[in-house]
Amino acid sequence: MSEKPGFFRRTLQRIVGVAAAATVQLRRFEGARIDRLTANWFATEASLNEELRADLDNLRKRGRQLVNNNDYARKFRGMVENNIVGPGGIRLQAKVEDAPGKADDMANNAIEAAWAQWGKACDVTGAMSFRDFCEALVGGMPSDGEFLVRMVRGADARNRFNFALQMIDVDRIDTSFNGMHGGNSVIMGVEVDTYRRPVALHLFEAHPSDGVRTGRRRIRVLADEVLHKFKIERAEQMRGIPWMSPGMLSLHHLGGFKLSALLAAEHGANHYGFFEQKEDASSAPPIGATEGEGSDAITVTTSQPGVYDTLPVGYTFTPHESKYPNEVFGPFVKTTLQRIATGWRVAYHSLANDLEGVSFSSIRSGVLEERDRWMADQEWFIGAFVEPVYQAWLQMALLSGAITMVNGSALPVSKAAKFAKHEWQPRRWEWVDPKGDMEAKILSVRAGLMAPQDLSAAMGYDFEDTLKAIKAANELAAKYGVALTAYESTPGARPAATTAQVAIA
Repeated sequence: MSEKPGFFRRTLQRIVGVAAAATVQLRRFEGARIDRLTANWFATEASLNEELRADLDNLRKRGRQLVNNNDYARKFRGMVENNIVGPGGIRLQAKVEDAPGKADDMANNAIEAAWAQWGKACDVTGAMSFRDFCEALVGGMPSDGEFLVRMVRGADARNRFNFALQMIDVDRIDTSFNGMHGGNSVIMGVEVDTYRRPVALHLFEAHPSDGVRTGRRRIRVLADEVLHKFKIERAEQMRGIPWMSPGMLSLHHLGGFKLSALLAAEHGANHYGFFEQKEDASSAPPIGATEGEGSDAITVTTSQPGVYDTLPVGYTFTPHESKYPNEVFGPFVKTTLQRIATGWRVAYHSLANDLEGVSFSSIRSGVLEERDRWMADQEWFIGAFVEPVYQAWLQMALLSGAITMVNGSALPVSKAAKFAKHEWQPRRWEWVDPKGDMEAKILSVRAGLMAPQDLSAAMGYDFEDTLKAIKAANELAAKYGVALTAYESTPGARPAATTAQVAIA
């Protein structure tokens, strides 16, 4: 007979068995493991507002410093401005109708003309057009992540529409103000109700760092009077995150690396090195001192390109051999910029102006993906800024009787709901392969898969304006007896008489 195991052995077997079963059954996310390989991976459960409370001001200052001094940061800001706003700005297309499907051309023309006139100097200072105003706002998003605009109504606007815009530096929002105000919570200068809906902003009366004009006395501005907008990335977010924040640190270190490599290359091209005193020349004069008198005096302090100096007696010269730039310099810079471009969601070749080795298919793929990002940003900006500004402008313009038709009568404010119908036409881009892509679009229109209005809108044009321009061109050509062959046998653009004849047949 075999002996039964003792108490200690039975207990040990039970523990080992439980541990083995737990080892087999345990399932975890590898990204959450804590071991020697992840010991330096620190993470917290702090809210986004808590993280921004400590870092937002520094992020904004560093982002602005990069935009002012770093080539790639400046290029990214230009990409944001050019792709969201564009050279022609975001255009208004009034869509007022007298009846379903019947456009009110007089009202549409009057609204568009009034909007264009107001947009020539929409800033309360009279210094900026609406397009320039929009460009300045989106241009600050890479470094600031948010913008602040006050809507000025009444006589203070100083125009016949009684409406103007004031751009306010987001530095004036008191990030350090956190607490309570009248029963509402204040988070980084933003006062919110119990649903976290902003009800007011607490601003410095003047910029907190503006020399003698500095002002740190806070004023409370109702949220209805201003537009404080940013992209919301997490729930309950109260302030904006600079768009460049994912690549700021990499770009800063890349700038330092390139400066060091540049200086090393400059020193390597020059006869750069160190002076060493011989052991048996203790009586030699120190470096920088003058040896000899009069015209025979010799002083060696710095070297100059193309000049070989004579060393003082008792000294030797040890050259410094620079290793930069070497063969790995270019690939390292390229890899770093690719990483930064990925964080900023732009194509590397656009950010770095590097088309070397880029094929047609690769550049097409990168451009199309990037344009999707810009179109999404356009929609965000239109909804966050352009649309609320237009609604407020239209209300004040109608109340002021500032929108007049060609017959001189003003649009009545009683029909404000009718006049509110409109669309926005942001900028669009040329195709990577214009001929091939255009032929594909034309085939889509001919096959009935795409309306010509949609094709015109995709190109950045209003279809009705295009037809009016074609009609005017034909009338002008007929006046001078010129045949415009460009419109002969064009798919989707038959003369009206020909269309009627085909229908009768």
